[in-house]
Formats: sequence, C-alpha cells, structure tokens
Amino acid sequence: MAAAESSLSIVEYFGGEDGYRCGYCKNETGNLSHGAGGAGGMWAHSMTIQDYQDLIDRGWRRSGKYVYKPIMNQTCCPQYTIRCQALHFQTSKSHKKVLKKMLKFISKGDVSKVMGGEEPMDSHIEDVVACNYEFRSESHVSQAELTPLSVDHAESVETEDKDKEQMEEEVNVKKVESGSLQIHVAKDTPVPGEPSHSTKIVPALPKPGKGADLSKPPCRKAKDIRKERKLQKLLQNQMCTCEGSPLQAGDQVLLLQNSKSKTNQPKTIEDFIFASLPDDAAHKLEVRVVRSSPPSSQFKATFQESYQVYKRYQMVIHKDPPDKPTINQFTRFLCDSPLEAENLPNGPDCGYGSFHQQYWLDGKIIAVGVVDVLPYCVSSVYLYYDPDYSFLSLGVYSALREIAFTRQLHEKAPDLCFYYMGFYIHSCPKMRYKGQYRPSDLLCPETYVWMPIEQCLPLLEHSKYCRFNQDVKAVDEGRVKELGRVRVLHKRTIMPYSVYKKRRKGPSDEASVQQYASLVGQTCSERMLLFRS
Repeated sequence: MAAAESSLSIVEYFGGEDGYRCGYCKNETGNLSHGAGGAGGMWAHSMTIQDYQDLIDRGWRRSGKYVYKPIMNQTCCPQYTIRCQALHFQTSKSHKKVLKKMLKFISKGDVSKVMGGEEPMDSHIEDVVACNYEFRSESHVSQAELTPLSVDHAESVETEDKDKEQMEEEVNVKKVESGSLQIHVAKDTPVPGEPSHSTKIVPALPKPGKGADLSKPPCRKAKDIRKERKLQKLLQNQMCTCEGSPLQAGDQVLLLQNSKSKTNQPKTIEDFIFASLPDDAAHKLEVRVVRSSPPSSQFKATFQESYQVYKRYQMVIHKDPPDKPTINQFTRFLCDSPLEAENLPNGPDCGYGSFHQQYWLDGKIIAVGVVDVLPYCVSSVYLYYDPDYSFLSLGVYSALREIAFTRQLHEKAPDLCFYYMGFYIHSCPKMRYKGQYRPSDLLCPETYVWMPIEQCLPLLEHSKYCRFNQDVKAVDEGRVKELGRVRVLHKRTIMPYSVYKKRRKGPSDEASVQQYASLVGQTCSERMLLFRS
C-alpha cells in the first residue's frame, strides 16, 4: 500500500541510549530503549499508516506522538513484538469462560462480582507507562521549519557529487497541525500480582468396600448418554420423514457421522460475542468505534465521559494520585496520534488511523480500547475501564473483541489479518499472558522476521535475549545500504542526506543519522523526512 501523496511522515530523532528504571524487575538503570531517557526515541510530527506499519514490524511502538524502540540485547527485560494470527485464532477454555461470563451477565445480570485473575490487555504500553520514561517535553522546532514548501515554491537542490548532475525534488506536504508537542506519560508500575498462599490439602482416603457392584451396569459419562439420546432422536425423526421405511445400516452410520461433525465443531469468538439474546435481557452492551485523531464529532461529544473513566481507572488500578491523570496527560497519551487518517476504496469502512473502541453498557461508557488500524493489522495500544466492572475480566474480553474486530475488517480489506498486542516480555512471568492468544508469532530482534511463538519459548527459557531466526546466514533484509539516500528536511527543503551533509556547518551528525537509519530501516529512511535544524 503506497502512502497517500498528500502527506509524508516528519520525524525528529533524538538518539541516545539512556537507562531508566524498569517497571518489571525494578532495576534502576537496566532498561534501555531508543525511546527512553532524556534524549532518546523519535517524535513523530506526522506519520503515514504505511510508515508506522513498517516501523512496528521492526520493533517500534508509539505512545501518543512519541515513538520508541527497546535496545533488545542490552535491556534488562527484552520486549519482543507479538502478533496474533486473527483469522486462525483458537479460543482457549479460559477465553470461553470470559465470553460466557459476559453473555450471562448481559442476559441475566447475575454474575457474581468476583475479581478475576486475568491480566488486563493494557500492558502493551506499560513499557512506557510503567517504566520511568522521561520524554523530551518539547521539540523546540517552529512550524515553519517543519512545513516543506509546496510544489509551486519548492527549491531546487543542487548535488555536488562526482558527476556534477543537478537534481530537483518537489513534494507537496500537508502542514503539520500546530500545537504544543509536550508529553508527560504516566509513570505507573505494573500492578504486582497477589502473593499465592498455597495450602497443602491431604485427600481423604476412601472408605473400605467390596468394589464395583457387578450386578449393575458400568457407569457411563453424562456426555456419552446425551450423545446417544440425541442420535436416537435424530434416527426417530429421520424414520418419520422416510414414510415408514427403516434406515439402512449405512444410512445410520452416515447420520451418526454428520451428528458428530456438528456437535464437535468448536464455537468461534463470533458465536459468543454476537449470540442472540433474550428479549428480556438484563443489560445492553454496545461497542462503538470512534476516530480519535483527528477527533470525530462522536469522539468530542463523549470526551469528558471517557476521560472520567480513564481517571478513575488510573487512580484505582494504578494507584495514581487524583491530580496525576489530568486531561492534558490523557490527551497526549491516548488521544493525540501522529497517524494520518486515510480512507481508501479497498480499505475498511471505518478507514485507517487511530480510534477509540467505546464499550457502552446500558447507556454509559464502562471501557475504552485504544487501537490503530493499519494496512496489515489492528494494533492494540491501551485499555482502560471502570473498576466497578473488573469482575467481567474486561482486559481479556476487549482483546477478544479486538480480534473479532480484526476479522471483521479483513472482510473488506483482505491484507488486514493480524492483531498486534504490543510487547511480549518472557522474563516477567506476569507479562506472559499475551502468549495465550494462539496462534501467535514473535519478531526476531535481529532479522525482523516473524517466528511461531512455540519455537521461541524454549529459546527464551534458556536466555532472556534470543535471536529467533536460527538460520545463521539470514540477515536484516531491510538494513541500510546507502546512508546518503536518507531523506532530510532542512530549512523547509527536502533533500537526500548526501546533499545535506555537504551543506551542514558544524560538527558531523553522521553517527546519529546512521543510528536512526539502522533502526527504521532503508525503506522508511528513504520515505520519511528526518528533520535537521
């Protein structure tokens, strides 16, 4: 999918590899990221959906407009990008339990309010929220510097290479929206799990007896009895429709096989989520998808109610003081997005970009899932919910709804077939729950190819940092081959780095540009605009 011609990604790369306190193992300086510390990461003033898709496929993630990438072989808790193959998703017993619980609550409203032990699916961004990131508060870049000249006023840039050829590059770029570029991300630590208090239970010995009563028939499973009754009923109905002629033995076997194939067919998540409800259902649940950036009218109308749910969630679940989850912090963290909204003929009806999935129960918002809809995936960013409804396991339920949402979008956009869950952290047992959404793949941190999680887990048991691709000859196919072709935005003019390097005055910045290009890859480095002052 080509990026829209009317927009280009404009980024500032800060460089640096400062350490910060890890929210998982509590190491004060052990966590390193190209997105952490006072001079790390990348600020995206604007970004196309294709560029962000390519970036997350190289291990990047966003928090608001801030984009970061862990230094995998140096951080204390390596964070591996994980995706679920949504079209082949297999519902586990625990997932079915959550779906059935929600169905029972909506239908009858009598679910006992017992706190579940499931991990909420909001930890995709806890790498930023939980760990003590200190982002640059502002970019110190004026809008005039960031806005390339239009086609009518584009400057021609003369190259000074060996052939002395002249080169012009004209680009029509949308102006970056004005406004403060400050960001202060909440620094919560993941909620620690409750300590397990195991009690040794000694089973009671059975009373002595004479054993099984041979005069009585052997015990049978209730499941087998139900199957036999159902088969007998089917046979009786079939006999009635055959006008008195009995079924042959072969017909009975065929009917038995058809009966088994129907009864043994597993239910899909859609069977649970969109199951028909009784007319007198106790509750009504509705999921609304509203565009958050640029904000739609529905998003604006529900902003305050949504923020109040977030504030209460942060205070109760993450123990934030009342003055910490401010409107500005909420906006910068979960509403602002660098992604350009795109609507394409062969794309999903909602379009591409950043959205909030609002869960409305009986006319009020009880949860919000923040997601990005990209060319090949739905990327989950964060989830917050009303703590009064924790008994519904909304973290797990929302993840299943987002998988179903991915499958729904796939019907209109065939390339969109994955569900990205952020980072999988095997070294932190509390964060392994994402691996339960199968089938899933982990991204190799060296070759950037996807590997089935079943092949990765044995390696992670041996070492917390692993190269998953076992082909020793395999290399990063997207690695930088020509640094001079990196696109630069300098003094409102777009030029290759080879030209900017000759024009630049002062100390060389080649090391920083080289690091940037190696992390974003050759494709993105030639497509995005790297701002240079």
